[in-house]
Amino acid sequence: MMRIISRLDIKSNNLIKGIRFEGLRKLGDPDSFAVRYYNAGIDEILLMDTVASLYGRNQLSSLIESVAKKIFVPLTIGGGIRTFEDAQHLFNLGADKVAINSASFSNLELIGKIASQYGSQAVVGSIETIWRGQDWECMYEQGRERSGVFLEKRINSLVDMGVGEILVTSVDLDGTQKGFDLKLAEVASSISPVPVVVGGGCGTLEDIIAISKIRELSAIAIGSAFHFDNISVRDAKNATLSTPVQEERRID
Repeated sequence: MMRIISRLDIKSNNLIKGIRFEGLRKLGDPDSFAVRYYNAGIDEILLMDTVASLYGRNQLSSLIESVAKKIFVPLTIGGGIRTFEDAQHLFNLGADKVAINSASFSNLELIGKIASQYGSQAVVGSIETIWRGQDWECMYEQGRERSGVFLEKRINSLVDMGVGEILVTSVDLDGTQKGFDLKLAEVASSISPVPVVVGGGCGTLEDIIAISKIRELSAIAIGSAFHFDNISVRDAKNATLSTPVQEERRID
């Protein structure tokens, strides 16, 4: 069964949500939302610091420490992880995985260093994409900066660096609740030899059913549809049951 991940975007210790990473709206206490999703049976929780780039490091220490004491599913933290020490700090607070995007463009050894200490399964390569008419360009700094690198090359680079999982978020669809980019999910999961998580655009159970047909895909990340109670965690998980159970892919 495809894993269901709740994505919580955080700004100044508030759960926020925008559309295409802009027009951010405060929704409440992220700690309460995380515990709510855990109690509802979520498979994993993803906390993303949306303003970490402004401060040069992740600002979620107290939140991570609090959430990690209350939930017992994998907890992934992203945003502002620039050094090995940044990642080490997050693991010490209770993170199971770290998601890295921006820093990996300039610090090519960062992912490998973290993976060698904590294992590839603890490092997620985060990709923020925008469709450019013929291919998906990979962005960084919360989708604001262009890299000039496109999807297949970026996935291959991250795998070579040592990530154990790829998180692909469609900037075009993020927060719109208009449905996943199915082609993006299909292409990314067909390229990558490691598990792929896709997020951006989920709004209905039909969206989950549609993307669950992509058998190579490992998981989906859902934000707005959960936060605004369009979909329950239970219904989201049930929506994946009509597809065959996928075989676990292993990293050689």
